[in-house]
Amino acid sequence: MRLAALALSLLELPVMAGQPLNYADGATKLAGYLARPEAAKGKAPGVVVVHQWMGLTDHERKVSDDLARLGYVALAADIYGEGVRPKDTAEAGKISGAFKGDRALYRRRIAAALDTLKAQKGVDAGRLAVIGFCFGGTGALEAARAGLPVKGVVSFHGGLDVPAGFEPGPISAKVLVCHGADDPFVPAKDVAAFQEEMRKAKADYVFVAYAGAVHAFTQKEAGSDNSKGAAYNEAAHRRSWQHMKNFFQEIF
Repeated sequence: MRLAALALSLLELPVMAGQPLNYADGATKLAGYLARPEAAKGKAPGVVVVHQWMGLTDHERKVSDDLARLGYVALAADIYGEGVRPKDTAEAGKISGAFKGDRALYRRRIAAALDTLKAQKGVDAGRLAVIGFCFGGTGALEAARAGLPVKGVVSFHGGLDVPAGFEPGPISAKVLVCHGADDPFVPAKDVAAFQEEMRKAKADYVFVAYAGAVHAFTQKEAGSDNSKGAAYNEAAHRRSWQHMKNFFQEIF
């Protein structure tokens, strides 16, 4: 075990200081964050990180830095638009709900982030992935549903539902869903419907449920009170990150 842990630590690279990256979706200005490994050899895989409902925060910037340490070029995407940051959960629900209600717009914002990432120096445009948290987990799944040019997607405690009238189509990207087994915001019917969707789409997917975990289990900002429905869970956080790392080793 110690040798395995040492081997994993040796794979981590120094990371360059992350920097803001402005880009656009048509006329809409977007303000992302780019992190890249300091000593990457050759072109590296690229990962788009889609934020939770409060918009791009330090959480997504840290995730991007952590991905860069693993050897990936990571772009924390801005889905909402430059300067659009909810002031509270009520506003976050309204803004995120608009995108969940307009999946075409949501997909276009993710596609804009992928195009921007592909254009960055040192990124292997043939090896891309999308990951996301909560609202962003839904976005990662939308990238797969839309057939965007990615090898795989990872949803961390994301919503699994789709709009009324949605018809599953083929999914070529590999899919990893990291789910809190006790998440009250993703009912069992949504889990069952999602798994049926994946079967109909003939998707190569993995669904992992973490015991005792509720919504937002990767985010320390969520606190530790499971009764609120959203809370940090150290074990689920650690295990899901390792599952993502294994998944990336496979798809890249």
